[in-house]
Amino acid sequence: MFTGLIEEVGRVLWIRMTDRGTQLQVTAPKLAPAVAVGDSVSVNGCCLTISANRAEQLTFDLLEETLDRTNLKQLRRDSPVNLERALVAGAPLGGHFVQGHIDCAAKVISFERTGEDYRLEVDLPADFAHYAAYKGSVAINGISLTIAELLEKSFAVWIIPHTKRHTNIDGVEPGALLNIEFDILAKYVERMLARYAPQE
Repeated sequence: MFTGLIEEVGRVLWIRMTDRGTQLQVTAPKLAPAVAVGDSVSVNGCCLTISANRAEQLTFDLLEETLDRTNLKQLRRDSPVNLERALVAGAPLGGHFVQGHIDCAAKVISFERTGEDYRLEVDLPADFAHYAAYKGSVAINGISLTIAELLEKSFAVWIIPHTKRHTNIDGVEPGALLNIEFDILAKYVERMLARYAPQE
């Protein structure tokens, strides 16, 4: 479980097939000393388990499901990735509950400055549109954000300058894929309503 408050923007060293399957290695000078092998870390919003931690370099094993559903497959050397340690019991919850289970990767439609802030509009795939709610929580590349506009085939969030400077949102362009995790509350409501729906 995470909060969606990014602790560090790491850099990809490599992503490749090994004898253990696909592995991802990132450099994380700030985070690496505070975590250990076996710990969970959110990488662009994906909950991954550390398989090796050496000299400020973290290595993760990637499942095929993770590669199929997320933007991790598009990472290259020096790609910036948002990093966050798992939430510790009793720690402040400044964002919202983020599981690290990505629903989909969606394309950026626009990212424009308006005054001091930035408006980010993202495609809303039809299969997941019912999870999005005006003023509801959403995690984008692991960042806890609030849906400010709910449109027919997209949604928009507002990004403050601090968030832009301290996450990898800073470099996104139209067409880029972002990892999206919708609020878990909507999924539980959907599950409970389905149980009591009239059966044909």
